Amino acid sequence: MKPRTFFKDGKVNTATMARIPTTELRKYLLTGQLTRRGCLHLRSSTLAPPILPLRTLSTTPPTPSDQQSQIIPLRKQLKDQAKAAKLSGSPKKKLKKSDNQTVPGWDLTVGIEIHAQLNTPSKLFSPASTPSGSSDDAAHHHHPNTHVAPFDLAIPGSQPSFQPTTLIPAIRAALALNCHIEFISRFDRKHYFHWDQPSGYQITQYYHPFARSGSVTLYPRDGIAAEDGEQVTVGIKQVQMEQDTAKTLAQPNSTHYLDFNRVGVPLVEIITEPCIHRPATAAAFVRKVQMLLKSVDACVSGLEQGGLRADVNVSVKRTGEEALGTRTEIKNLSSFKAVEDAIIAERDRQIRVLEEGGRIEGETRGWSLGSVETRRLRGKEGEVDYRYMPDPDLGPVVIGRDLVERLEETMGMLPDEEVGVLMGRFGLSERDAMALMLMEGRLEYFYGVLEELERMLGVEAVEGGEQRHTMLAANWCLHELGKLAEAEEVGEAAAEEVTSQVPEQDLAAILFYLHQKKVTAKVAKDLLWDVFRGTIATGGVTEQIDSQDLWYKEITEADYAAIADEVIEGQEKVLQDFLKFKQGKSKAYPQGKLGFLVGKMMRAGPEQGKGMDPASAERVMRVRIEQVYLPRLEEAQ
Repeated sequence: MKPRTFFKDGKVNTATMARIPTTELRKYLLTGQLTRRGCLHLRSSTLAPPILPLRTLSTTPPTPSDQQSQIIPLRKQLKDQAKAAKLSGSPKKKLKKSDNQTVPGWDLTVGIEIHAQLNTPSKLFSPASTPSGSSDDAAHHHHPNTHVAPFDLAIPGSQPSFQPTTLIPAIRAALALNCHIEFISRFDRKHYFHWDQPSGYQITQYYHPFARSGSVTLYPRDGIAAEDGEQVTVGIKQVQMEQDTAKTLAQPNSTHYLDFNRVGVPLVEIITEPCIHRPATAAAFVRKVQMLLKSVDACVSGLEQGGLRADVNVSVKRTGEEALGTRTEIKNLSSFKAVEDAIIAERDRQIRVLEEGGRIEGETRGWSLGSVETRRLRGKEGEVDYRYMPDPDLGPVVIGRDLVERLEETMGMLPDEEVGVLMGRFGLSERDAMALMLMEGRLEYFYGVLEELERMLGVEAVEGGEQRHTMLAANWCLHELGKLAEAEEVGEAAAEEVTSQVPEQDLAAILFYLHQKKVTAKVAKDLLWDVFRGTIATGGVTEQIDSQDLWYKEITEADYAAIADEVIEGQEKVLQDFLKFKQGKSKAYPQGKLGFLVGKMMRAGPEQGKGMDPASAERVMRVRIEQVYLPRLEEAQ
């Protein structure tokens, strides 16, 4: 222990300061107790009590029984507090989501409003570029207030100038939602005062939207509640164009920074009919809308990337009542899980209030991830409060019939049709097809890998034809690339861009050699990691296999048979199961026992299975059992 120098009575003294035992530090930090006298005890009158709640400073030596009853690990205390909070907020036992879609005696009604940012280079009413659509995005994306024009800031004298290019993705979005396009639409002013809207009003299309009367059909594969049966059709009341508001950045001391880059960014607001009655179906609808907008290239990004925002209107009524209950609105839900969880929580809150004799207030509420209840934000403003009026600075929007027809012809496949192609032509399971559709950029990547792989194989996938290579490509694009993204050594940014770090041609080359059985699955996975880490240059997969001598050299059929003969010795009891199946005494083929024997073959082979193919080993073992070992066993009996 090093000597410490300190002043005492005007003199310099050097002494050795004893180290405080860890057990005593633990007692002080966790319970506020000092078990011995010392400098802390002498100055205890000037010490502030520990910050931890419900703890006091005490210098009384605790008894052993006191230690056991008082010393509770902090982590356990926090967990107990969280459990208590959940119990107080929800007295009933929490149900699984699949069991929590309905409440006996009550009917739920949900309407949804989705705001989607259009994929355009310019803003709605000014020539300023959007942050996501500008060519100099890399330089300005993180710099606030660099994508603004005078009208965006409501500079006196500036006027809106409608940008026709914003109409193209808006019409594509409406067509994907099966909407009727209104050939003449108009803009309205929605008046309200907030710091994120410098003009004091938002320009929208409340009275005369450009699209009406659409619908989206949902199926079980989309994730609808089991109670909704084989399909649900959600009606779209209208789709309207409107401008976004500024982005507010909260700072300490009640300070807020404003970034006006987002003001005037073009949005479409999709408003459903109040026809959804299950929380899971509501989340499935938002997910399906995201897929539809993405498939027609109308939206810049998805819900969880900030390109979509969902507001849900929730009301409950007793079963048998005609009129809908008073609705509340939950704002700015940012994930599919949040949509379902928030609806469940708000439904249960309204039912609890009504059962206790209370009344539901029309209000706007908020939701935080991990919460068990929605929270009140403000009272619900009525329609009249917004003082809607036609915008006098903007003329009507006239859409030509020929433009709508042209966009319909060039729209491409919608998700339901594409899922059918993935399942029929490429042989994918419904689950894998939906996963490819939902993952950002993964479907396009799969098509690129498959195109390169088929070029190398000299084949093309057709419905009812050879599909082994297509399923191999899908499996690796989904699961093997997913393992890269989930690895601990991969950062969040790299996980989002995993496909950009594995060029399509390199993955196709790996799959080509794996499909042709020129490399083993283990070698293929190692090559994938090397490509991902950048240790293999683009286009260098073949060179790497050559330089490291990774080519697969399979043993001969005679070698397989010799290993099988070695493994089968002493396994008469296992062979009895195969004999019972052959003689009809057992209905099920002993596949598990066959796998056991094949596993022993792989372990008994050269260098722990190097040069052996499990499928070939299984084939040889099966043939040897049926043609050699069972006849010998029957003769012996």
